[in-house]
Amino acid sequence: MKTTVFCGEELSLLGMGNMRLPTGEDKKIDFDRAAEIIDTLYKGGVNYYDTAYVYHEGESEVFLGKCMKRYPRDSFRLATKFHCLANHDFKAVFEEQLQRLDTDYIDFYLLHAIGDNTADEYLTGGALEYFREQKRLGRIRRLGFSFHASLDTLRRVVAANDWDFAQIQLNYLDWTLYKSKEQYEILTEAGIPVVVMEPVRGGRLAKLTDSTEAELRAAHPDWSIPSWAFRFIMGLDNVHMILSGMSTLEQAEDNLKTFTEGGPLSEEDRALLMDVADRFREQISVPCTGCRYCTENCPMEIDIPAMMELYNKFKLDGRFALRNMDKTEHNAAECIGCGACASICPQHIDIPSVMSELAAEYEKLPKRKD
Repeated sequence: MKTTVFCGEELSLLGMGNMRLPTGEDKKIDFDRAAEIIDTLYKGGVNYYDTAYVYHEGESEVFLGKCMKRYPRDSFRLATKFHCLANHDFKAVFEEQLQRLDTDYIDFYLLHAIGDNTADEYLTGGALEYFREQKRLGRIRRLGFSFHASLDTLRRVVAANDWDFAQIQLNYLDWTLYKSKEQYEILTEAGIPVVVMEPVRGGRLAKLTDSTEAELRAAHPDWSIPSWAFRFIMGLDNVHMILSGMSTLEQAEDNLKTFTEGGPLSEEDRALLMDVADRFREQISVPCTGCRYCTENCPMEIDIPAMMELYNKFKLDGRFALRNMDKTEHNAAECIGCGACASICPQHIDIPSVMSELAAEYEKLPKRKD
């Protein structure tokens, strides 16, 4: 397992993100399947486990606390986050998180998903001062933030505190599409170590088009498609942790292989990948990562990420990709255009407009005869 010196500690370069754990029919985390992924990674040398107050509607922290209790506490590092829109009471949230995780301290604690609309509350609402005090008391070992906002807001956040680290969305597609390059450079110039989230863009970069995949496989037949994304990030000197939200044992095993045997891309391979990205980017209509922040605020209970995925399929495959939309309960046709989802979307997607277009295109389909 490749290691990194992160905040003065030698840790695995690969970290486990507990946002997309396997679930059962009841939508609850399947403990046995999820624990098998954790066990495989732990035995493979992974010692950084990331979660958040809102992941799996709070169940992720509970699962991780129970799962990691089987290992010595000093053999791994826990990271979790406070999201002000989920619960404004940062003191109560922190105490609850300690209980959920069944621990006396958090190794890496983050202000979660800072956006242009939440920066004020995080920075001036008392949360930052409180978490600084928890760090002084030893209940937080390292304090950082995760980020989904404008570059101006990032500069403001950077200047607001002596941060130990920062977590940003970074992958070869978003290097230019989402201004990840500029975010990385701002943090690097400020001397803040970078943690990468969404390195495979919520799985979007695990499966490309047939033609682009063929080019990558021709260059390196023994590399998986996701490994190209990880290798791209390995070439960035100020990245000290790469998180991957693994949902299956196969993903965990493939990632372990990449982070054990793999290394940064050569200049030739990087040029090829960026050329592939330029062409692939044209086929992506909305940059949804399936984070599901939007769904909790939807008054119509629409599965918004499922609709975003359907929209991308429609843009790639045509209107007939929508023929089964009505089989999804609470679909785009029920959207009332309130905008609650768009106001907190980390990708800044105009979700109501997408829903409106989906519903309109679906109505143009020939009606089925039952």
